[in-house]
Amino acid sequence: MVLPLNFEVFIPEDDSVRLLSHILEGLNYYKLYGVYSSIGRNPAVEPKILFKVLTYAYMNNIYSSRKIETACKRDINFMWLLAGHKAPDHSTIARFRKEFLPAAVDDLFYQLVSYLHNAGEIQFENLFVDGTKIEANANRYTFVWKKVVNKNEAKMFDKIQSCIQEINLDYMTDFAVEKGNVSEVLQKILIYLDEKKEKEQVQFVHGIGKRKTKLQKYYERIKNFKERQEKYNACNKLFEGRNSYSKTDPDATFMHMKDDHMRNSQLKPAYNVQIAVESEYITGIGIFQDRSYATTLIPLLKEMEAILDKSTRTS
Repeated sequence: MVLPLNFEVFIPEDDSVRLLSHILEGLNYYKLYGVYSSIGRNPAVEPKILFKVLTYAYMNNIYSSRKIETACKRDINFMWLLAGHKAPDHSTIARFRKEFLPAAVDDLFYQLVSYLHNAGEIQFENLFVDGTKIEANANRYTFVWKKVVNKNEAKMFDKIQSCIQEINLDYMTDFAVEKGNVSEVLQKILIYLDEKKEKEQVQFVHGIGKRKTKLQKYYERIKNFKERQEKYNACNKLFEGRNSYSKTDPDATFMHMKDDHMRNSQLKPAYNVQIAVESEYITGIGIFQDRSYATTLIPLLKEMEAILDKSTRTS
């Protein structure tokens, strides 16, 4: 008969894996468990245990899901963390940190910061903040600039006004457009032209050699204006106070990165990452779309204050 291996004998009492497990055991995982559906089968590995495994892997500079899977099968410390559960495969690990962990990772991180404060390791008195710009995983040539969008939108607005004046003269209407209601007015004009088409039984034609009526020309021009205006509205919504964004990663802003080995400073899609440190512990982190470091300090401090105050009251 094969007896189960007792991992306790092989792991020293002062091993870092024991300290990690002890600290993470005291956290509240209600947000992490709340991400999982109550319907269906239970997860292969308990989420709390999987979080311990992932954290310990990161502590040891293991980031690949396949390498973490291998460590769970071969490394005695990972086996001890699994507490008798079967080693998760790489797809389970990847799905956990991509689909489930993001909703709870901030809460777990600031719970740990509160734990360090209660343990007397940090006092919340001195805070040192530094940042860096990290290039986004986006095509660097898919930029959209706010100035260009605004310039093209203004040119199109003049054309829209001219077209509406022609429609008013030809059909004795009183349509008027302002910069705040372009899409709504264009939609009303399209409805009016469509009703006029049905009433007069005008047939719209397409193809080479077909002569379009004035009504069809107006309809197509207004429809084209409306489609372009909706694109401009979507762009302006994505800017959110920024001057640019990437088409392949709309959350990324184009920023001046550090010079490369050829001393070329380039604009690349990136994020402004700010890290707060106290007593050599990371106590806060923020990812911003703003290029300037001066505008990120206060939002980072307010976010830390709000989350830490809440976690302190609930702990």
